[in-house]
Amino acid sequence: MVDLFNEVDEELRSDRFLKLLQRFAPWATAVLALVLVGYLGFWGYTAYQDRNLTAAAIGYQKGVDALGTGDSKGALDGFEAAKKAGSPGYKALALMQEGALRAEANKPEEAAKLFDQAAEAAPNQIIGDVARLRAAQVLLDTAPLPQLQTRLTPLMDAKRPYAVFARETLAMARLMAGKNADARKDFNVLQLSLSAPDDMRQRAQLAIALIDSGEASTAVAAVKAAATMPPPPVSMVGPPPASQGQDAAQSPPAGAAQ
Repeated sequence: MVDLFNEVDEELRSDRFLKLLQRFAPWATAVLALVLVGYLGFWGYTAYQDRNLTAAAIGYQKGVDALGTGDSKGALDGFEAAKKAGSPGYKALALMQEGALRAEANKPEEAAKLFDQAAEAAPNQIIGDVARLRAAQVLLDTAPLPQLQTRLTPLMDAKRPYAVFARETLAMARLMAGKNADARKDFNVLQLSLSAPDDMRQRAQLAIALIDSGEASTAVAAVKAAATMPPPPVSMVGPPPASQGQDAAQSPPAGAAQ
């Protein structure tokens, strides 16, 4: 009799299990399908990004190589290819290279627009702020001081990566606009700044000495060339194509058309 009750109980439990399985099987299948779709989507997106990154790196390096041989058209073709490949980092770098070419052609407004576009496309603040700084620097001779102040003041925040370079550029702009007292304050901050490079502090000391001696115009000539140079190169935004080796990884990213 006990065996009979146990057998009946097992059958009842088996029936309940089958009913539960039938009830939840569609949900389990749906969850597994979602997981599979998500995995395949992630894999496809990663493969797409990898292809874009490789195409952008190859195009960018072709542009840099063409610059090295003086082939401006070839350089622009390479940078256009990098821009269209879909990698935000290489698009920003390519736009900065194009901006540098416009600046060399004495077209500061066009250069500034390209640097602004590079800042918008940049994948991080380091590359973005390089582009924003270069946009202000190419406009030093043509833009009014209020416009330059608007561009440079946010970059001077202590948390921004190129704060001292932005301050030096603004000091230069104020000096060129005849705002000698304001320029002197900026140069004084720079000469005392521990984050400023040694050569920048020396330029600031020289500018202060010239301003104090009534030779502000000489100070402009003394520091202008250095102040309009780009900051140290930033690292590349992704691995270069294998065929290019380390040369691609070390090419200057902005304002370095050589």
